[in-house]
Amino acid sequence: MSEAIPAVGYADLVRDNSNFRKLWFGQIISLLGDWFNLIASATLIETLTGAGVAVGGLLAIRALAPFLVAPFAGVVADRYNRKWILIWSDILRGLIMLGFLFVRDERDVWLLFGLTALQFAVSGFFYPTRNAILPDIVKPEELGAANAISSVTWSVMLAFGTAVGGFVAGWFGVYIAFAIDALTFLLSAFFVWQIQYEFAPALMEKAKGIGDAIRQYIDGLRYLRRNPDTFAVVLHKTAIASLMFTPIQVVIIALSTRVFVIGQNGGTGLGIMLATIGIGSGMGPIVVRWFTGDEKEPLRKAIAVTYLIAIIGLAITAPLTGFVFFLIGSFIRGFGSGTVWVFSTQLLLQTVPNNVRGRVFATEFALFTLVSAPSALAAGWALDYFSNISTILWAMTGLTTIPLLLWTVWIIGHSPSATAVASAAE
Repeated sequence: MSEAIPAVGYADLVRDNSNFRKLWFGQIISLLGDWFNLIASATLIETLTGAGVAVGGLLAIRALAPFLVAPFAGVVADRYNRKWILIWSDILRGLIMLGFLFVRDERDVWLLFGLTALQFAVSGFFYPTRNAILPDIVKPEELGAANAISSVTWSVMLAFGTAVGGFVAGWFGVYIAFAIDALTFLLSAFFVWQIQYEFAPALMEKAKGIGDAIRQYIDGLRYLRRNPDTFAVVLHKTAIASLMFTPIQVVIIALSTRVFVIGQNGGTGLGIMLATIGIGSGMGPIVVRWFTGDEKEPLRKAIAVTYLIAIIGLAITAPLTGFVFFLIGSFIRGFGSGTVWVFSTQLLLQTVPNNVRGRVFATEFALFTLVSAPSALAAGWALDYFSNISTILWAMTGLTTIPLLLWTVWIIGHSPSATAVASAAE
């Protein structure tokens, strides 16, 4: 039985660990801009085209671009200075964001798609590296609190950023939102630059070209093949992204412009809905972690329970009985899915060794972005061909029971008692 991990308070971590504090400040500012960008881009594409499949296409590009760079992003995160990867990713994304200011009418939709592809290709390097650097700048006993704060910050900024972004887009227009997003990336780079970080490459073997980089990435995949439980954990974000997070974004964009229309082009209503999901996603991991701590088995069991909570939330939203009931269901759905997301990350941070950490997180990122692309397109197609949005929500509710059942069977078969019985029988 593994030794219990001593708890570190959230306030203690932020106060005492200056490196984490700077990384966290950068994350807060960058995420604020991210949600400004989502609302502005989605509102603009819906206004310019009026087609659900176009919105689905936008979200598909946001998902597919990181997948295409994943093999290289994982090797880069394990080979080069993770701090500078984060800095240059922020700077490049800030410059790319300025290009969105030139999207003015339906003839410029191609430019919006192209800039989105570039932005999220760079993000494909940023996010796995950010996960990989976390154990480098915090102590083992701080890791649980650091992951919880980082993940909950994503949810809180989803709530706050979308609410403010919806207000800005609804009252001042999408181009102000794009300009703010560009500025946030540069401010994020400034905070990351201040981190005191001792660079020690996790991957020592030199790569001489693209072929060597791909081979090293495949070595990381072999690690997952040798550790099926880790691979099972990697797949949680794939399930959440494809069955809940991505299609719900497409659906609520349509709801904000067709059903719950608040503000200019529904931008304010969209912000309220996304904000409610963010509040639920932020509260879930904090509340559930109070019961589980950071130990492996409680975390694994909690993932199954919170899948069920997310399904209940989806079922409440599905009838579309009113805006308030939709928000209540969205909060519950976010509470469950956010906890699954955070706890799966925590399990990986605690178990994956440093020399493959970047490639494992890049693979996780690649998988959930890959499946998010067809998921977004399918949701967009469904909006165009099914007049009843409620039908789509019920379908999502039913499909989400699949990962719940699979994970429940998995943890029963791979519990400590089951493993002990299997070992005794050998």
